[in-house]
Amino acid sequence: MKKIKLYIATSIDGYIARSDGDLDWLMKYPINSETNYGYDDFYKSIDTVVMGGRTYRDIHNMDVTWPYKDKETYVITRNPLGAKENIHFITENVIENISNLRNENGKDIWLVGGGKITAMLLNENMVDEMIITVIPVILGSGISLFPDNPKESCWELQSSESYKNGVVQMVYKKP
Repeated sequence: MKKIKLYIATSIDGYIARSDGDLDWLMKYPINSETNYGYDDFYKSIDTVVMGGRTYRDIHNMDVTWPYKDKETYVITRNPLGAKENIHFITENVIENISNLRNENGKDIWLVGGGKITAMLLNENMVDEMIITVIPVILGSGISLFPDNPKESCWELQSSESYKNGVVQMVYKKP
C-alpha cells in the first residue's frame, strides 16, 4: 500500500500561505543545492500528487512550468477543469478515490495541500507521514496549516534538522 505523505512549509505561526494564497514569503528560502531540505530524495519517493483545487489554481497563477509533469496529479475540486495530461480531477467520493490510489502499486503519494484537504485526510486517518518545514517568518494571518479543526491524533517525531538559514524540518509518522 502506498503511503500518503504531507510535505509542506509553514510559517512559525502555522500558516502555509497568505490569505490570498500568496507564497512570496517563501522566496527567501528556496530549494536549491545548498538548502535542498531533502526535497530531491522525497520527490523520487513519490509517483502521485494530490492537491486541492485552490492549490492547483494558485500554482497555475504563479507563471511557472507545471512542476509535477512526471507525476500523476489528482486535484480535489468542486469545479473540474478540462482534463490534461497526467492531471485528473476528483469531484465526488473523495475518500474512496484516495483510498483506491493508496491501494495501487507504485511509489508513495504526496499530499501537496491545501489545508482543507489535509484536514479531511487527517480526519480519515489517511496521512501516514508529515514532513513539516518551519520557515522563520511570522505572517500574522493567512491560510492555516490545519484548518477545519482536524480530530486529535498522536504522532511520533522521526527526525528533525535545522539549517543555517533558520529553517527547521521535522518528520512525523503515525505510531
